[in-house]
Amino acid sequence: FKNFSMKLIRNLTEFPESLRGGALTIGNFDGVHRGHQVIIDQLKQFASRDGSAAIVFTFDPHPVRILRPDQTPPPLTWTNRKADLLADLGVDAVIAYPTNRALLELSYRDFFKQIVVEKLAAKAMVEGPNFYFGRGREGTVDRLSELCRESSVKLQIVEPKLESSESFISSSRIRELIRLGDVDQARQLLTCPYRIRGMVTHGAARGTKIGFPTANLDAIDTLIPAKGVYAGRTYVDGRSHWSAIHIGPNPTFGEHIPKVESHLLNFEGSIYGEAIEVDFISRLRDIRQFETPRQLTDQLDLDVQSTRSIARQYSDH
Repeated sequence: FKNFSMKLIRNLTEFPESLRGGALTIGNFDGVHRGHQVIIDQLKQFASRDGSAAIVFTFDPHPVRILRPDQTPPPLTWTNRKADLLADLGVDAVIAYPTNRALLELSYRDFFKQIVVEKLAAKAMVEGPNFYFGRGREGTVDRLSELCRESSVKLQIVEPKLESSESFISSSRIRELIRLGDVDQARQLLTCPYRIRGMVTHGAARGTKIGFPTANLDAIDTLIPAKGVYAGRTYVDGRSHWSAIHIGPNPTFGEHIPKVESHLLNFEGSIYGEAIEVDFISRLRDIRQFETPRQLTDQLDLDVQSTRSIARQYSDH
């Protein structure tokens, strides 16, 4: 059965008959972390037993953006990235359901009946213990268990995965780490390094003048890590280039507007106006002001050396 590539579905009016009767999990899956991976592994086990599809139902946008827009946390992933990460874990379909008031006003019983039973005909469900659904989050795991029994849907509640500090792996924990600039620890909890995307726009071209041309990123729609210098990878046309990434102002030149700039190693060519993606592998240092441009370029040389060293370690794994 698993011979088709992962499908990203954005509305249920054209839900393929071949996917009905599958194993289902519902959630936001922001970031796609190792806690999510435990749920997906269980989902795939259910699906393989019946020779059915492993399906993730997620929301686009996050319900909080509609219910409490002023409290919406910046997302860790955009929809297509989320779908790619879930595909890497082996799911067969991702439903990115267009979230609207009508959906959020459904009672938990109506949500289960209309979505789980009628539209998807799910035979099994997998959720974590903190799962809520339906209007006002009235649908608890106990209520889900009751509905599944009534509809002969198998249900597995998966215990959340702990990180080394014995706290649960969660999207909000990862968001906190990225806000602090701890991309190394975030990478341990995610299934892939943290990634942002943006458009390359014209900057002051100062990097080019001092021998370190950078791609200036704008229109970033996910959480930007804390100010600092990082080692990572920049993707241009799908190809990966190791990079030293600078987030923040440039105080040496009297600039105080924070920017996101990526210096691609061993890369030549103009990428102005292109959409690129940047992975964060490790934090190198804080932003600081240098007395002279020469001191800055000496430090940038060290940043590039550190990035090359991390690249070598990374490729050895």
